[in-house]
Amino acid sequence: MKALIFMQKHQIWADSVTYSELIKCCLARGAVQEGKLVHKHVFSAGYQPKTFLINTLINMYVKFNLLDEARALFDQMPERNVVSWTTMISAFSNAGMKHEALKLLIFMLRNGVCPNMFTYPSVLQACSGLPSLKQIHCSITKAGLDSDVFVRSALIDNYSKWGELPNALTIFNEMETRDLIVWNSVIGAFAQNSDGDEALNLFKRMKRCGFLADQATLTSVLRACTGLALLELGRQVHVHVLKYNRDLILSNALLDMYCKCGSMEDARFEFTRMMHKDVISWSTMIIGLAQNGFSHEAIEMFQVMTSSGTKPNYITILGVLFACSHAGLVDKGRSYFQSMEKDFGVKPGREHYGCMVDLLGRAGKLNEAVELIRNMEPEPDAVTWRTLLGACRIHCKMDLAAYAAKRVLDLDPDDAGTYILLSNIYVNTSRWEHAEQVRKVMKDNNVRKEPGCSWIEVDKQIHAFVLRDSSHPNIDEITRKLIQYVQRLREVGYVPDTSFVLHDVEGEQMEDPLLYHSEKLAIVYGLLALTKGKTVRIRKNLRICGDCHLFAKLLAQMEDRNIVIRDPIRYHHFQGGVCSCGDYW
Repeated sequence: MKALIFMQKHQIWADSVTYSELIKCCLARGAVQEGKLVHKHVFSAGYQPKTFLINTLINMYVKFNLLDEARALFDQMPERNVVSWTTMISAFSNAGMKHEALKLLIFMLRNGVCPNMFTYPSVLQACSGLPSLKQIHCSITKAGLDSDVFVRSALIDNYSKWGELPNALTIFNEMETRDLIVWNSVIGAFAQNSDGDEALNLFKRMKRCGFLADQATLTSVLRACTGLALLELGRQVHVHVLKYNRDLILSNALLDMYCKCGSMEDARFEFTRMMHKDVISWSTMIIGLAQNGFSHEAIEMFQVMTSSGTKPNYITILGVLFACSHAGLVDKGRSYFQSMEKDFGVKPGREHYGCMVDLLGRAGKLNEAVELIRNMEPEPDAVTWRTLLGACRIHCKMDLAAYAAKRVLDLDPDDAGTYILLSNIYVNTSRWEHAEQVRKVMKDNNVRKEPGCSWIEVDKQIHAFVLRDSSHPNIDEITRKLIQYVQRLREVGYVPDTSFVLHDVEGEQMEDPLLYHSEKLAIVYGLLALTKGKTVRIRKNLRICGDCHLFAKLLAQMEDRNIVIRDPIRYHHFQGGVCSCGDYW
């Protein structure tokens, strides 16, 4: 800087390359004021720097997050090239100022400057919806840049972000040449949008094409295994992970996979091996332990986390409240809820209130739960009322249950399960006209219960079952074995729980649909196909019903097997005639 001051004093100017190197030094050292001195010098005494140097200064201000200064310098430029426009568009896009970024693109085109392969990825990042995305896609095609690897990757990412996975896949399949960046884009797109099957298919295609997975690939593949609860496949991916010096993102993805596949032994082992842990690592373990029935361990881990100096976030507190709820720790849960904003700076959200309603409901403190709902800052949603409804059903508070069910249906009129439960509540209290009215509304609104689907991984193959499934090649053997199990279980006290069946039929006819629930078929197939002693792991799309829960508990005890069922709410570990959920889910 002494040399710069000397040059300024004697009105000596260097060339643009020299100033560019000086600006790089300012950036490297975070020297904002010195950078401004360079700016002042190159514009002093009528000196007119070249476009290249002005672009370098604009980039400096962008890197220092001084967008006003960058825009002011940009507006003063006598001539702007594609680098000038692209730098500013990228700056606004990265700052979340999407409207400004798109406006600059329009001005750029009006000034006769053609965007390049670096401009469009930033423009695509600024898209605020599908219509603008499609317009920009047309512009990219007209410019002949739709074959560029970076542009296509950005298109794939953006179509995926707006849920247009078929378009993303079409763009990918049209590419003549692909590199690892593009493969990672499309695999990540499907994994993040809960289409794990397609993500895994693409991963197989990638390997057949001779590409080696990197950390980004493996993170997406683990996410796909997590969504599908494919533990064995996840373990195979883990073998690939061992080849790398894994980063924190990949380690967290591996941890999440084991937690969500219900293998807490593996999750604990990986967590203890992690050299570095962030709030995501701790939160993943706390939630994993809570959802798998290890509530006290989850709370102990939270205490270790806070002692380590890691600050909990919104998700961490959610996991702690979930653990308190499933362990019946009412006072501790209240304490965490009431102090979370003061102690950790986390304002209670709708999900935290939902956990508290669940905690109070489980403890039978329904009046307090209702009072909490009435005083919620965020408006209660269908999930909140559905939580109260579940507690009312367990504690046989039928009038409050009917009220909660109506509130659920006001907010979610297509919730078939609530219609069924409300109808059964009315039937069980002999309010036949009300029950008939519920069924009429359900019929008039064409509301149908989503068919239950369960799947199990056996020998690297996924076997899916739905209610009364007849497509599986072993269905006859499965059905015969299922009937045998039911008969044997009846001898030890199993009585089918028909309370979740819509009361259109009576007696044995009501028991018949329960016999062919998808999870029962999947469990029996697992017992037939897996070697003795191996855990039977089932994934289910709907909440497990009371009858299947009882069936799994008794069967696990009778066959001396571990059965794990993951439904959308939590994980059920059946062993020795008990379930990790404590019979409340």
